Amino acid sequence: MRRVPPRTLLPRAACTAALALTLTACGLLPGGDDAADGPPLSAPVGVTAQAGSATSVHVMWNRPTGSAPVTGYEVYRGPVRVEVLPADRHMVDVTGLRPKSRYVFTVRARGTDGDLGPAGRGVTVTTPAAVAKDRSAPTRPARLRGRADGGRAVSLSWGGSSDDRGVVSYDIYQGTTKIHSVTGKETRALLTGLRPGTAYSFTVRARDAADHVSPASATVRLTTAGAKDKDGERGTAPGDFRVTARRSDEDGAYYLDLTWTAPRTGGEVPAYQVYVDGRQATTVMWGESAPEGAAKYSFYIGKDAGARHRVKIRAQLPDGTWGAFSPERAVTTRAKDR
Repeated sequence: MRRVPPRTLLPRAACTAALALTLTACGLLPGGDDAADGPPLSAPVGVTAQAGSATSVHVMWNRPTGSAPVTGYEVYRGPVRVEVLPADRHMVDVTGLRPKSRYVFTVRARGTDGDLGPAGRGVTVTTPAAVAKDRSAPTRPARLRGRADGGRAVSLSWGGSSDDRGVVSYDIYQGTTKIHSVTGKETRALLTGLRPGTAYSFTVRARDAADHVSPASATVRLTTAGAKDKDGERGTAPGDFRVTARRSDEDGAYYLDLTWTAPRTGGEVPAYQVYVDGRQATTVMWGESAPEGAAKYSFYIGKDAGARHRVKIRAQLPDGTWGAFSPERAVTTRAKDR
């Protein structure tokens, strides 16, 4: 797949100001004609889609970040509505799909007035090819292990299952309820949105293209910490973060070169926030091919030699929330060597 280069977004404050100006002009914020109707619905966040078999896709999302109440959700395959769910459901298996086919899924929230909010970002997924005469389920995932990452997240890892035709996905269960799914190439997952100081039980099952499901793995029992870490959950931080400064021969300006490894979340990390000297400087986003391992990014920092900066980054997790910050690194722009 072709790598889509990252794009830089305006700082959040600038984007929010521009959006607020647009919405006010349309009468959707205080000062407009619809101000009395309360806050508008925003789009669901953290939408993901994972092929569960040759004919099914597991779609997950988080509730909108705004304060408007939500009474339900609608899931769309392209322009076609395929599922209607209550407000307490944030995932669904869409079945009856065609093997080896590309689909785009979106999710919309419904408010108390019955109106639908905007669609979240469309997520693309391709179902695998159907496998003829596949009558065997995958083997049981082995050696399930886990650790609590602070008060609201846990990390799981397990030994891969085998199958005569290949494992398509792994389903993670909390008790008897499926709560997450990752591709068959992954043998770990990060589960977020948990409650501090709470005991949980997890198991994992493997699934093949014919929708055969393995026996459940052994159960791992974990208890989240009683309070959230200061900067988020430890296991969600980017690893091996490094920063160097360089001077461009073309314009004499200085640039910061960042390198890091993506946190192992069991899903795509679509964006990173870069903080310089304690303030958000930029947001880096990738398209459909976000780097799964090593990543790098460069950006303009100024023309002053001898300037000292502190830099750190954090990743957007598959559920739409932001993870822990990397260690903060200090860097100094230096005059060109003579």
